Amino acid sequence: MTNTLGDYLTERGYKKIKLRLTKTNHFEIRATINGIKGRFILDTGASSSCVGFNEAKQFNLITKKSDIMATGAGASNMTTKVSDGNTIKIGRWNRGKIIIVLFNLTHVNTALINHSSEPVHGIIGADILKKGKAIIDYEKKYLYLK
Repeated sequence: MTNTLGDYLTERGYKKIKLRLTKTNHFEIRATINGIKGRFILDTGASSSCVGFNEAKQFNLITKKSDIMATGAGASNMTTKVSDGNTIKIGRWNRGKIIIVLFNLTHVNTALINHSSEPVHGIIGADILKKGKAIIDYEKKYLYLK
């Protein structure tokens, strides 16, 4: 008999991933891109998963020009690059052929640092959450991906 949401989801093949709530009230998540570990903000409002320009080499991202202009909290019309064919691993969940958008994350990390939080390497967005059929348990602070 299933007793909790977690039990129900894991019985159906979902992977359970612990989330950490930051001082800025964001969920932080650890993820591995192309075999390299990093710290990311989980952002259901971000259409694409992103990494900062400065982290391209660290995550072995091969970048291409992009005509897409990024917009985010506090910034707009930011130049981007894209990198396709990447792998991502979050907990025991993983996928290949992932597209990562690169842009200047300075404004994001400045805001985090100003609120006594650690800077991040990037953002896990709706693209990954959709691929993993994500369910977020806000009360217990878990992300479930299938």
